Amino acid sequence: MTDELPAMRASDAEREQTAERLREAMAEGRLDMAEFQERLDAAYTARTRGELVPLVRDLPVAGSGAVPEGLEGPGHSWVGRVGKPATSRGGFAFWGGFGRRGKWTIGRTFTGVAIQAGGEVDLREADFEDRETVIRCFALMGGIVVTVPPELHVEVTGLGFMGGFDDRGAGEGTPGSPRVRITGFALMGGVGVERKRRKGEKKRLEKERQAGELEG
Repeated sequence: MTDELPAMRASDAEREQTAERLREAMAEGRLDMAEFQERLDAAYTARTRGELVPLVRDLPVAGSGAVPEGLEGPGHSWVGRVGKPATSRGGFAFWGGFGRRGKWTIGRTFTGVAIQAGGEVDLREADFEDRETVIRCFALMGGIVVTVPPELHVEVTGLGFMGGFDDRGAGEGTPGSPRVRITGFALMGGVGVERKRRKGEKKRLEKERQAGELEG
């Protein structure tokens, strides 16, 4: 979008181009949800090019790949990991187990149920359908473990009765991190939330530590 001919009527394609730049900016953490929604509404109701230009003037050109300094290391960039189609919205296990791990995309709402069984939800390599995700865990005489990377924003609000709902994995994430709220109920069972680094990052840090010891 340029400043040329600001009074010219905007086309549907130009409105959609502006909307896409706004979506990318939100996924990168440049816009919060309220500001994104405000600008998106303005984009779709804009009549002229001049009304579209201010909506993206303070944003980088789409696809420029600009990442804030200090956030380009492994596990710290969320660019490209938000806004993908969900591959799973739930897991159920009865006298068995279910697992969601590795490269997958979690739906904006995910429901896990474990009845005398176990469940695993690993978000360390996962992509996200939305920036706001709710994980509902229900454990009946069983257990569910949710594993999250250290950079993810996590809230835990579940309850346990004759069981436990562990909130030790709750905490703030890095700028641009998706927000995940883990809720639900554990009856004579347990739900655990733990923070762990990715396996590849663990190996990288170990190599750096060993190299530092050799240099010392």
